[in-house]
Amino acid sequence: MNLTISKSYISSDAGWFMFVFYVKDEHDNKLTDQRVINSIQQAIGTTREIPNSLTYVNNVIESEPASEHTAIEMSGADRPGLFSEISAALADLQVNIVEAHAWTHNERLACVAYITDQSTDSRIEDPHRLAKIENHLATVLGAANISRTNHQEVKGADLHVGEATTTCAERRLHQLMLSVEDFEGPSAHTTSSSETPLGLDDDDDEGSKAIVSIESCNERGYSIVSIECKDRPRLMFDVVCTITDMQYLIFHGSTASHGGYAMQEYFIRHIDGCTVNSEGEKEHVVKCLEAAIERRVCEGVRLELCANNRLGLLSDITRVLRENGLAVVRADVETQGEKAVNAFYVKDLSGNDVDTEFTEPKKKEKFIESVKKEMGPIDLSVKKEITSSPSSPDHRPRFSVGDMVKSHVDRLSNNFIPIKN
Repeated sequence: MNLTISKSYISSDAGWFMFVFYVKDEHDNKLTDQRVINSIQQAIGTTREIPNSLTYVNNVIESEPASEHTAIEMSGADRPGLFSEISAALADLQVNIVEAHAWTHNERLACVAYITDQSTDSRIEDPHRLAKIENHLATVLGAANISRTNHQEVKGADLHVGEATTTCAERRLHQLMLSVEDFEGPSAHTTSSSETPLGLDDDDDEGSKAIVSIESCNERGYSIVSIECKDRPRLMFDVVCTITDMQYLIFHGSTASHGGYAMQEYFIRHIDGCTVNSEGEKEHVVKCLEAAIERRVCEGVRLELCANNRLGLLSDITRVLRENGLAVVRADVETQGEKAVNAFYVKDLSGNDVDTEFTEPKKKEKFIESVKKEMGPIDLSVKKEITSSPSSPDHRPRFSVGDMVKSHVDRLSNNFIPIKN
């Protein structure tokens, strides 16, 4: 819906909840479109049916309705050109890629793809063929011998193409990244300036790196997670997903943004009712939340391509990018009718930013022409993505979201009266 949450309050107790969100539309205006409001109401109503229609098995969502596509997911160690190799492998297997989303972070890759059989343009049902696809992709993922992580997986997933496809895929990407421990930093021998948290330069890092802390609220039996970082779209979604994936429940919370910064505080307990007590557990939660904030962010060069869809198109595009010295670090691939619409964030094959290669109009035009010459008719645009610059460290807002939340917690907790049978 392209809505931005500028401020929110979350509170629940005794089986009741209250969520308050201050939102604006994509044009930064007050929400007045009744169709969007109706969609929100419908989505909230739909969630009431989820317990009866969905089950969770090994963190994979299984749903009753059939889909026209087969979903596969993969995760493991990343290397330059890996997404291109995955695309080529699927093309060799006579598979159409209808939609795909891929993230890389700290030398890990997670990808969710929706595929169909090339000859029938329908979902792939044959278990033997599915096993062949999974085994082939596992071989591609395992081609690099990186000893720091043995976590690697390729499997089918019951995720369905629909209105909330991207949100479902991103939800799963967070889980996959957590499973391959992207919160553990990259190997020392490959660390470069391009891997600075939040895509920031070293001279900006001191004032703009995410600050995550955990303290105890003993009087209420909660742990308070406080987060302050550079503001951006879907930040709250990323944080809440990861808190949930770590098996913690959010009872109260509040978020606000000001001057390019976002402040978030959540009152949490583990699903077993315990708070975050040990220093080791606190360190783990902090590292996981830092990774959740970082893994989506890709500043630098964004390539947007649109072409008539065909078998092997994605493989050809990523191959041409690699031949031009570019590696895909994030990808969003969709099919809209007969068109394939792709967005890639790229770096060079050493993992460094390539901004300087596209600052001169002549170089950018030369690159575009070389891609069109290889690919044929294709719409290609090159954009430099820069998130808004926040205030300097000395001018960060110093109000505490926690103070507001604590007053809400006390008031709401005292007003909630459990109903006993």
